[in-house]
Amino acid sequence: MSIRIGILGYGNLGRGVECAIRQNPDMELAAVFTRRDPKNVSILTEGAAVCHVSEAEEWKDRIDVMILCGGSATDLPEQTPEYAKLFNVVDSFDTHARIPEHFANVDQAAKEGGKIGIISVGWDPGLFSLNRMYANAILPEGNDYTFWGKGVSQGHSDALRRIDGVKDAKQYTIPVESALEAVRNGDNPELTTRQKHTRECFVVLEDGADAAKIEQEIKTMPNYFADYDTTVHFISEDELKANHSGIPHGGFVLRSGKTGWEKENSHIIEYSLKLDSNPEFTSSVIIAYARAAYRLHNEGQTGCKTVFDIAPAYLSSKSGEELRAALL
Repeated sequence: MSIRIGILGYGNLGRGVECAIRQNPDMELAAVFTRRDPKNVSILTEGAAVCHVSEAEEWKDRIDVMILCGGSATDLPEQTPEYAKLFNVVDSFDTHARIPEHFANVDQAAKEGGKIGIISVGWDPGLFSLNRMYANAILPEGNDYTFWGKGVSQGHSDALRRIDGVKDAKQYTIPVESALEAVRNGDNPELTTRQKHTRECFVVLEDGADAAKIEQEIKTMPNYFADYDTTVHFISEDELKANHSGIPHGGFVLRSGKTGWEKENSHIIEYSLKLDSNPEFTSSVIIAYARAAYRLHNEGQTGCKTVFDIAPAYLSSKSGEELRAALL
């Protein structure tokens, strides 16, 4: 029997989840839930329902795992605990500082509903988190480094678009190559925010907008650009669509550590990702963890989990025998 998946929210991430389901024969899309008028939402999967979010509770016995595709700022802190009472859920909550609070809220709700909730699934948090954990466990004497990019930061791009006079914009986060190489060389540098990443902005202005004023506002924006060396390019709308329509991303997790009685030997662990589509890759990770949520629930487990709590075999459609023969 296929694992019946629901998608709540049909933006970039929701569409990515739909595509990922198609690549996993043990899964099927049961329904998409939207805050928009369902008649105005066109999905790719024949036979799957499109419903208003207000109808979700009616599907509690027809969906095995609900994928929550809302934003971390306002949607998921409310939605994940709410729906964890009704469904096994997976979300991609990525506000790192609020993960402990979010975990506690979802854990309480999921236990109340007898369900599994898996939070903060994706590549960071998610796969990068796992690699940081593995590296720390293996090399307890060492230093962690995470570099993001080159890739589109959707949150920073949104911040640009909120500026008066900006019609559209994309922002790329770019690792500083000299800093990355210093880490790879085992130099164990102490790096400031500015020394690790630069930011590059491509901005389309509204007619009559003051470019110099907007550039200054971008470069001094706290929490987004003020702590980075930031380059601003003003381009046409056609150029933005032609050259910056994708959502690529990626990055590197490294740990530089020492072993030996006198710590005489050095080691570098490096894990990297290069992604054509951030939301589609994130969706693929989420779908693997949806399989884990389904299995954990069938075992009778309840409550909230993170990527740290789930054995790798729970993610794969292959049996233990197949995994040991092919991948071990």
